[in-house]
Amino acid sequence: MDSPMVGLLGRVTGTVGPGLVGEVIVRIRGGAEHFLAHPASPKERIDVGTVVTVMEHLPPRTVYVTAAYDS
Repeated sequence: MDSPMVGLLGRVTGTVGPGLVGEVIVRIRGGAEHFLAHPASPKERIDVGTVVTVMEHLPPRTVYVTAAYDS
């Protein structure tokens, strides 16, 4: 069963990258919630402010993300 979070967009509030546990804010359930975040690609570094797509959700508060747009 796929998580309803997969495919949602979020914004990085704490750098996500190899060896780092970052943070993203995702609009869900009528509000915005913070999640611990890891890069979906092990070598990807995603800086604060980057829009990301949730690729995987590990309940309750962990997500794997990738940059939503090439900058």
